[in-house]
Amino acid sequence: MLGRSVLLLAGLLAGGLLGGWVEESWPHSHAWPLGMLLVTLFWILWVGWRIAQLMRWLRTDPPGDGAPSAGVWGEIATRVRRLLRDRERQIMDSQARLQDFLLALQASPNGVMLLDGDAHIEWCNQTAAAHFGLDVQRDLLQAIGNLVRDPGFAAYLGSQEFGSSLTMPGRDSTPSRPVMLSVQLHPYGEGRKLLLSRDTTALDQAEAMRRDFVANVSHEIRTPLTVLAGFVETLQTLNLDESERQQYLALMAQQADRMQTLVSDLLTLSKLEGSVQPGLEVHVAIPALMRELEDDALALSQVMGSANDSDHQFLFDCTFDGALAGAAGELHSAMGNLISNAVRYTPAGGHVTVSVRKRADGCLVFSVADTGPGIAAEHLGRLTERFYRVDRSRSRETGGTGLGLAIVKHVAQRHGATLSIESTEGKGSMFTLTFPASRVVLAPPATGAQTSPKTLFSQPGVQ
Repeated sequence: MLGRSVLLLAGLLAGGLLGGWVEESWPHSHAWPLGMLLVTLFWILWVGWRIAQLMRWLRTDPPGDGAPSAGVWGEIATRVRRLLRDRERQIMDSQARLQDFLLALQASPNGVMLLDGDAHIEWCNQTAAAHFGLDVQRDLLQAIGNLVRDPGFAAYLGSQEFGSSLTMPGRDSTPSRPVMLSVQLHPYGEGRKLLLSRDTTALDQAEAMRRDFVANVSHEIRTPLTVLAGFVETLQTLNLDESERQQYLALMAQQADRMQTLVSDLLTLSKLEGSVQPGLEVHVAIPALMRELEDDALALSQVMGSANDSDHQFLFDCTFDGALAGAAGELHSAMGNLISNAVRYTPAGGHVTVSVRKRADGCLVFSVADTGPGIAAEHLGRLTERFYRVDRSRSRETGGTGLGLAIVKHVAQRHGATLSIESTEGKGSMFTLTFPASRVVLAPPATGAQTSPKTLFSQPGVQ
């Protein structure tokens, strides 16, 4: 800056001297003002050229290397270059933050959609697109009301009252597999709206299961309590002989046992859901476990009055002389429940076959087959639901609680096993537990092997 000022003063002085010399050589020519004017004009032209050079540099995108490099104009170019770099850095930072924000919204388990003032889609994540059956690229800038044709949603969008959420069926909802969405609009900015959607199918199903569970437990306990209360009242008010008294007391004991079994199964389910998954350090010897299950099956058949007449034919086939890693009591309970079901629902003269074999892929397969009445196909998918019964009246006769297969399912899940059910009406059923190879031990340990303790069968009553 100082150098340019000195140069300007030097130019003015040179112009004055030139004008003075001309004035002395040619008197009355008025050359002094003319010299000053020429120098000033030169200076203006030079400044204009530098400004044009700076403007050409600024018009390039991005600005190249043609900027002035010295003097005041060079300093201006340097400062402009620094400002441009700062602006580009801010733009890049803003774009990075925006991208991070959009990626976070994209990763959200809930649907997120941005709508403009006319309810056109400005942006949505993949979850929202799946909820409403949209194509992110195709449906961008389309009116949401034209794409989501649910009457409830149309009324909600048109009401402009978004204080509460709307529950509506999802795009993929079917009568057999309902999908429910919770949708709510939140106004923001100048007429824009934020649409949030959440899949509540699992929550709705869990709430329905909770209500059914409470209702079923109440019903299961109320029935024996009503019977007990009636017998107690009878014993208190009537003069009964000893045989009648013993008969009523036996029926009361039966109902008490039924309630005790129900409570025991409920506690078992609660324990299974809240305890740590069984590890691999404890082994259950399969041959010993099969012997215990066979003894239990024979005892149950005798209690039902069939073994003395040789009505049930049992076949226990264990070709595996090894062990299974897991909780002994849980495995005994799960396998015992399957055998108990087969015994209870196989009629006189029927066969019950229990087998254990190791597959070629290393998995252990435990199966129970019977020649009972079988189960219709529409019931197979719900057999492991708590308190679900195919024939409620028949389950009452066998003393079932409706929880046995639910216990089997939980034990299987905790041991990484799968439960499969095959059944044909009039021909019988087969229940199979398949345990992963990681839990199969080819030979039982020499010491420390654990066999399952004797446990009572649950009476699920599913057929």
